[in-house]
Amino acid sequence: MPKLSPSSAKRHWLVKSEPDVFSFDALMSRPGRTTHWDGVRNYQARNTMRDDMKKGDLVFFYHSSADPTAIVGTAVVVRAGYPDHTAIDPEDSHFDPKSRKEAPTWYMVDLKGIEKFVRPVTLAELKGLHGLEKMTLLQKGSRLSVQPVSPSEWEIIYALGMAKA
Repeated sequence: MPKLSPSSAKRHWLVKSEPDVFSFDALMSRPGRTTHWDGVRNYQARNTMRDDMKKGDLVFFYHSSADPTAIVGTAVVVRAGYPDHTAIDPEDSHFDPKSRKEAPTWYMVDLKGIEKFVRPVTLAELKGLHGLEKMTLLQKGSRLSVQPVSPSEWEIIYALGMAKA
């Protein structure tokens, strides 16, 4: 698959996952390098997936609760927001008894892994970069698992991630 450029995407996002729960390598090993991004149980992140994330949008994959925390690769949204079926499955760890099939509370998107960075771009490194001062990830108290990334932030981070160490 050809590499995607920021100009070919509508919007840019960052998704967070703990690598011991679901890593970027796990995404890349999935059939078609595709998975549904389920189990998000924050209303603001849910609204983003339901209302804003569209097919073709580019996504940074961020390993949280890792040593070091870092952006490790890119993905693309291949299916826009739709009801998260794990919320209505009592056997699933993401079950929410208040969510109903006819009135879903939670949504998800499908992501396809595109490329692993040549080198991770760590949170510590991001904090010192000019041009990222307003990045959502770097704002105090930012804990959202799905968040926007501006096109200029994407360019800066992508160039670092694909640069030879």
